Amino acid sequence: MSVDQGLRHQIAFYENKLEYETDSWDLYIALQEGTDIVVVDARSAEAYATEHIPGAISFPHRTITVETAASLRRDCLYVTYCDGIGCNASTKGAVKLARLGFRVKELLGGLDWWKRDGYATEGNEARDGTRVACGCAG
Repeated sequence: MSVDQGLRHQIAFYENKLEYETDSWDLYIALQEGTDIVVVDARSAEAYATEHIPGAISFPHRTITVETAASLRRDCLYVTYCDGIGCNASTKGAVKLARLGFRVKELLGGLDWWKRDGYATEGNEARDGTRVACGCAG
């Protein structure tokens, strides 16, 4: 493989990552700007009730089927999340939604990184957000 081919493959790899993943900063900004996104908490309903990203819907990955997804809109982007790096519910939810024909991205770091970055949460253990200054923005 030539250097040019290698660079093209490398660029394609990183572009694909950005096509299918997002981080908390980008999600927060997109939501603030009114981008047509539905945030999906792919964890259990109990975990969702405890704490979740504001405005997220609870749709546990184990319950995603043709029938349960029938009422979902087809004209928006879905962003799935779970607890964080040690949990793969967001990946399982993203795969299931994608198989059903929905456009999906996965939130890197899940709820854990959402909170680490200082954003507010809702639920029984909700917390206020803090002033956020993302080092990766730009």
